[in-house]
Amino acid sequence: MATTRQFCTFHLGELFLGVEVQQVQEVIRWQELTRVPLAPAMLRGLINLRGQIVTALDLRQRFGMPPLTGEEQPTNVVVRTADGPMSLLVDAIGDVLEVGEECSARPPENLPATIRRVVGEVYKLDGHLLLALNVEKTIQLPVVPPGRDASELAAHA
Repeated sequence: MATTRQFCTFHLGELFLGVEVQQVQEVIRWQELTRVPLAPAMLRGLINLRGQIVTALDLRQRFGMPPLTGEEQPTNVVVRTADGPMSLLVDAIGDVLEVGEECSARPPENLPATIRRVVGEVYKLDGHLLLALNVEKTIQLPVVPPGRDASELAAHA
């Protein structure tokens, strides 16, 4: 009997990404953010989620992608981490997909290094690839060496 896994999927530009359903606390529309002074740009701010303060990580910034254009606002995928909930800001939410292990493969070498480092597996689906994120690796921010600008984080993450 083949093993299957369920993923909450979402879009980030041309990327089709997913997080295991068990790691997702909830998906919510755009929330107003409170900016944190001196925080790296990829940490967009804090949201108040029914009295709980949650950090919002901009995946576009994390992966070195340009920001959304126009009036578009990202969606919050709130995930459970070892340090508590964190919001991943994504372009659009997808569906919950169940995929078989027989569809899995290693991340392709042509993925940018910033993305390849945080993708655990890739699932070959009809017409596209599902990149399964390792949440703990995704939320780890690189340390800025002395004398370097924090805005360079995404390029070296």
